[in-house]
Order: sequence, then C-alpha cells, then structure tokens
Amino acid sequence: MAAHRKPKQSPLGGQAGRTAATLALASAATATLFEGSGHAEPRPTTAQVKEKVDRLYEEAEVATERYNGAKEKADEARAAFERLRDEAARRTQRLNTARDGLGAMAAAQYRAGGLDPAVRLALTSNPDQYLERSALAARAGDRQAAAVSAVRRELAAIGQLRAESTKRLDALRAHESELRTQKTAVLGKLQAARAVLARLTAEERARYEAAEAGRDGSGRPTGHGTATGTNASDGSAPARADRSSGGERGPVTAPNARAAQAISFARAQLGKPYVWGATGPSAYDCSGLTQAAWRAAGVSLPRTTYTQINAGPRVSRSQLAPGDLIFFYSGISHVGLYIGGGQMIHAPRPGAPVRIAPIDEMPFAGATRVG
Repeated sequence: MAAHRKPKQSPLGGQAGRTAATLALASAATATLFEGSGHAEPRPTTAQVKEKVDRLYEEAEVATERYNGAKEKADEARAAFERLRDEAARRTQRLNTARDGLGAMAAAQYRAGGLDPAVRLALTSNPDQYLERSALAARAGDRQAAAVSAVRRELAAIGQLRAESTKRLDALRAHESELRTQKTAVLGKLQAARAVLARLTAEERARYEAAEAGRDGSGRPTGHGTATGTNASDGSAPARADRSSGGERGPVTAPNARAAQAISFARAQLGKPYVWGATGPSAYDCSGLTQAAWRAAGVSLPRTTYTQINAGPRVSRSQLAPGDLIFFYSGISHVGLYIGGGQMIHAPRPGAPVRIAPIDEMPFAGATRVG
C-alpha cells in the first residue's frame, strides 16, 4: 500500500521553490564572499616587513659564517693534501734513484762472475791484489746494503703518505660538501628576503628604505638604532652619508699603533659593498672586513666570527677601546671594528656597504681585544 501512495508536495513547489533556492544560493555566495574577505590576511606593515627581512638577513649571515668556516677547513685540507702529494712525488723520485743504484750494482756483480772468495784467492797470482779487491768488494756490499735500506725506507714512507693523502682527500670532500650545503642555505635566505621586498608597493618600499636609513618620512633623523636592529641601514643612503653617520665626531685615539692602523684600513673601505664570503679588496662580509683590517696591521685573525671572538682576551662593553672586535647576536654571527664614541665600522649585509654605525643597533654579544 505504501508503494502506491502519492508523493507529498513540497510547500515551496513550483516557481516559489525555484525562487527560494535562488535566494538561498545567493545568500550562501554572499556569506562566502564576506567570510573570505573577513579572513583575508592583511598586508604586513613596514615594521613587520622590516622585522621579517632583518630576520632572514640574520639567518643568512649565520649561514655565511658557517660557509666561511667550511671554506677555511676545505682550504686547509686542500693545502695539506697538496703538500702530501708533493712530498710523495719527491719520495718517489728518491725511490727511483735508489732502485737505479741497486740495478747498477747488480749488473756489476753479474759481470764479475760472482766466484767464491776462496776460489778467487787460490787462482790469483797476487795475494795483495786480491786482498785489496776484497776490501773494495766489502765496501761495495756495504753500499748495496745501505741502498737496499734506503729503498725500504722510501717504500714505507710512500705508503704512509698515500694513506694520509687518502684521509686528507676524504676530509676535503666532506668540507666541500658542507660548503655546498651552506652556500645553498645562504642563497635561500637571501632569495627569501628579496621575495618579501619584491611584494612591496612603491610607497611601501619607500617607507621601508626610509626606515632602513634611520629616517622618518620627512627625511629627519630619528636617532640611533635600538637593540632590536630595526634601524640598520641597507645601504640605500649614499656612501657619503655612511662616512659621516656619527663616526667623525673628532679624532679617535687608538690604544696602540696597530689598532690605529687597523682602523685606518677599515675607514679606507667605507662604501665598498657587502658580498657574503668576501675578504676584499673590492668587497667584504663582516668577518672578512675585520680580518683584512687587522691583517693590514700585521695581525693574523681567523676567518669566522666564531673563531675571531677567541683571538684575544674578552673585554666588557664598558671597557671598549678603538680597535676592539665587537660581536652581536646570541649566535655570535656578526662582528664590527670599534672606533670609539659608541661607533663601529662594519659590513652590514647584502645591499648595505661598509659603513659607520652605532654599536647599539644590534644586540651586543661580546668584545675581544687583539693586537
């Protein structure tokens, strides 16, 4: 019986039903539209963009110092491998000379016939001549024994050199692999920073660059940066401004001639570009600049910030003197050369040339006195 019942009519059948469905769809679309608009991610502020870019640049600098360390180790391993290879070549030459000597001795013995000494004494008509020749033969035997010993020593030394060369080559390949890894990390962070900046409008980019230059929209100085690093220059200001940004307040008295020479060298680099991994003379990264400055003063510094901080005794912030190395961030990933008056010369980051800057524009991590 239930199968033969007439279907129940919808109270909104016909035109009324179609109208209601249309209204419902329109309402749903409108709701979706407003919901999507309500949840759209707002454009970041200039301060937020700057914070993100600063973080990416800081991470790039961490990777850069790791790259520098890997490169230093790779260079050392390559130099050691080449020294071992050269020594193996010299040993091989000596081995060949010793072998040639043994061959000559063996040929001479073969031509002499190798008779038993008692038989030769019985056949000789001049015993004195025999005894003289016997003494010469004995000395020749001693030389032969010495030549054999020399060959054995060279063979053993060459074997050791080859084993050590294999280990050095393995180490070199490992350091080169680390080098490639860190290079990829650096380039990735820099590309991410460029991508963030590329999304800015012209007006936003102008505000960002004004903030980077430490100025407000009217071009008035806003004062020195804070420990958050939000007022670090990206080099958008001309190099002339970098040269006069607070570091020329008066003559700087260095504690010794070497420190004065290091500062003089660093000043001569003002305006040169930052290039990660560079040690001069046309471009620098942060530790490359400090290394070059002190090298000009006759002091050899290690390559990275992590090793430069241990290149001399530590000094507190209140004890800073011109020529000291100042390190920043908890990971010791940035370094500058203190010049007095709360100022330093440093290579900030890509796009920012070597410049004079206040030391409080980045979080202070420590200082070291060298020279």
